[in-house]
Amino acid sequence: MSKQLERLAEFEKEKEQREARFYQQAQLNVNQQKQKLSSLEQYRVDYIKGIQQTGQSGVTATYYQQHLSFVGKLDKACEQQMHIIGQAKVAADQRKQMWLKQQQKVKAVTLLLDKKRIAKEQKEAKAEQAMMDEFATQRFIRSKRSVF
Repeated sequence: MSKQLERLAEFEKEKEQREARFYQQAQLNVNQQKQKLSSLEQYRVDYIKGIQQTGQSGVTATYYQQHLSFVGKLDKACEQQMHIIGQAKVAADQRKQMWLKQQQKVKAVTLLLDKKRIAKEQKEAKAEQAMMDEFATQRFIRSKRSVF
């Protein structure tokens, strides 16, 4: 029974480590998606500055309209990236919950193993004490016999 519990504990610990890795990967994905959004937003700001600088020297309405259209596309891309970040956060939260749930399983199995170990140690201590009591009783009986 104890060997089975030990194997179960190892199995659950491995699952917990795997879930922790999945959670870390999900968190990394969230951070990468945030970096993409940041880069996209910075590109948008730089692009608008470029339009403004070019516009100071005079541009046609068509040129200006094309660039505004592109800025609109950048805005849409930023919105989409925020949506992707939201999905990545949900996935990371799910992975975190799975990891925490697995941690609870590991704790439960570890606690059970500890209880079994303590019970075994107590049983062994009790048996040893009974044996010591028996030896003491036998010694006492022998000592009384030698007196008579």
